[in-house]
Amino acid sequence: MINILLFHCHDLGRHLGCYGIPTVRTPSVDRLAREGVRFERSFCVAPQCSPSRAAMFTGRYPHNNGVMGLTHSRFAWDLAEDEKHLAQLLRNRGYNTVSIGVTHETRQPAARWGFMEQIDLQEDDARADLVADSTIAVLERIQDRTTAPFFVCAGCYEPHRIVGTQEQDYMGFVGDYVERDGTNGVYVPPYLRDDQGTREELEELQGAIHFMDYHFGRVLDAIDRIGLREDTLVIFTTDHGIAMPRAKCSCYDPGLETALVLRLPSRPGWNGGKVVSELVPHIDLTPTLCDLTGATVPETVQGRSWRALLDGEAYLPNQEFFPELTYHDYYDPMRGVRTERYKLLAFFSSAHSFMPPNQSWARRSSPLVPENPPTSYHPEFELYDLEQDPWEQDNLAEREDYREVKHDLMRRLRDHMIATEDPIMQGAVTSPLHRRVLEELSGV
Repeated sequence: MINILLFHCHDLGRHLGCYGIPTVRTPSVDRLAREGVRFERSFCVAPQCSPSRAAMFTGRYPHNNGVMGLTHSRFAWDLAEDEKHLAQLLRNRGYNTVSIGVTHETRQPAARWGFMEQIDLQEDDARADLVADSTIAVLERIQDRTTAPFFVCAGCYEPHRIVGTQEQDYMGFVGDYVERDGTNGVYVPPYLRDDQGTREELEELQGAIHFMDYHFGRVLDAIDRIGLREDTLVIFTTDHGIAMPRAKCSCYDPGLETALVLRLPSRPGWNGGKVVSELVPHIDLTPTLCDLTGATVPETVQGRSWRALLDGEAYLPNQEFFPELTYHDYYDPMRGVRTERYKLLAFFSSAHSFMPPNQSWARRSSPLVPENPPTSYHPEFELYDLEQDPWEQDNLAEREDYREVKHDLMRRLRDHMIATEDPIMQGAVTSPLHRRVLEELSGV
């Protein structure tokens, strides 16, 4: 059987050279793309850290797997007891399973979810250099275990904004070990205002990405040096879009887009610089790896395997997927449906038009839409023609000539919510903190 190394990082989106960002320096991931397979349109189903990972590792939507918000601290969301994690499924198949660094999809020890070994680096200490050190050490040690394949899941912190390193009233992407990188200039995505504040933040982001990429490259080099290259499936991905306004913490495409690059030299179709253009949501990763390895796929899994797509067999592409957000920093419930051409978003609160992902009082960057974010709030629905308006700047929900499109998407979304028993159909979703405070009040 094949070995699997899954390397994932925070808040990257597709801000990489191999995805057309000309100013960011990512030679390691770009190399993997040249040698392997790059998915052009990979998306998460939730634009926040814990829910997106929980969906990826269970193949199920957040409102079904129990992680509708962050798992750490008092946010306290967690995987439901009857969920099955990818590590459990692969361990049952005979894999040696190791978790390194970020495990943000659960509050419980990694062993509870199928990892035989956990190298626990605290969230803020799961720096790419430390994660790379630990991963290389594990690979060097595990290579002698010829009786069983391995699944190593390595998660690093960058390019998340760095906590506690700024004296200013904002949280940036650089600190005492990451420097900004404007070597090749700065590319400003078209949904952001091209001003000094935005360029400063993006230059910092480029530095954090370059730092992560360098250390990921060390892992790739070690795989070659140790002699694991041919039979090891290397997967590089991230949780959701970059931590810029109207990206992370929003269900617009910049918040949902994810890098997905892989390489398996020994298997035809899984290498050679191949580019996949089909629509692939992150919930498809777990059933794909189960399909590839012969692991049992739980009946409750909602994703679909794309193994046949790379193997050159018959494959029915996804026609749609359903992004969602319930909690992140606060309650901002929304549900959506995204097809090849259109996206419909339904908002269940009158919160501000987007949740700021900069974790700062002072915001250095802002989007082009809405014109004045502090005074803009969610409408009931937003509808976008992604073919004509890829950056989702023109809301068509009230346009009469898009009435049929809107109603079709509304029906699809409603049917999905009913079929998956989305709890928001029954009213507002309460958080673990809400329930705990009530319990403490009742106990006084």
